[in-house]
Order: sequence, then C-alpha cells, then structure tokens
Amino acid sequence: MQVKIKKLCESAKIPAYQSIGSAGFDFCSIEKKIIKAGEWELIKTGLAFEIENGYELQVRPRSGLALKNGISVLNSPGTIDSDYRGEVCVILINHSKVDFEIEEGDRIAQGVIAKVEQVGFVEVESLSDTQRGEGGFGSSGIKG
Repeated sequence: MQVKIKKLCESAKIPAYQSIGSAGFDFCSIEKKIIKAGEWELIKTGLAFEIENGYELQVRPRSGLALKNGISVLNSPGTIDSDYRGEVCVILINHSKVDFEIEEGDRIAQGVIAKVEQVGFVEVESLSDTQRGEGGFGSSGIKG
C-alpha cells in the first residue's frame, strides 16, 4: 500500500520504519518544546496524510521514551481517520517527576496503519449469555 504524505513545512521528516520487521514508523517533532513534569503538550509533526478508506493511522507511544523518560501519548492510541487531511500532531504527556525537552527532529511517537471496518448497529432487548457475563475491570484477577 502506498500512503500519500504532504510536508507542511520544510523541516518535517517523512516517517521511516527503523527495521524490516517494524510494525510502526516514527514521527518526528518539527519544534523544540519542554514538557513539564506531570503535564502534556501538543507536538507538531509538519505532516498531513491521505489514508485509504477502510484504514486508520494509529498514533502510539514509543516504548523507549516511556521506559526511560515516562513520556507517552496521552490519547493512546490516537486515531487519524481516513478522511482527515490536516496536520498530524501528537499529544505527549510527561508522567515523570522531571521536565522533558524535545528538540526539532526528535522521534516522538510511532504510527501504525490498521484496517478498520464500519459496522451497523442493531438495538435489542437482551444480549446472549456468556461465562464472563457482565464481569469487567479485573473480574478475571491477576494471577495466572
């Protein structure tokens, strides 16, 4: 599949996969910003995409930033719909106790193209029974 990308500024970097088996490609910042401890910031990528209908672009955290610096994508995963043509920006949150500095060109998040399907909804009076039933939010426990 080919995805059309428009650079909205000269310093924007076209995303790249870092290895042959990578599911995600990296987004880079086009600006310098400081994310204060416990706060979040909108980070610009300078890119707009044309995603094929039936697909979405998911914006996800980078595991290294999360482990080493406590930096994550706030609305993870963020969804870029196939009909959106504006700039892709990333909401990063700093879960750490120290400020985090982003430089222009830093890899800040990753993107994954995923197939999606729109469905029809049917209102009913009842749903089928299952072993789990209405158990949620930890109802299956944490022990293996």
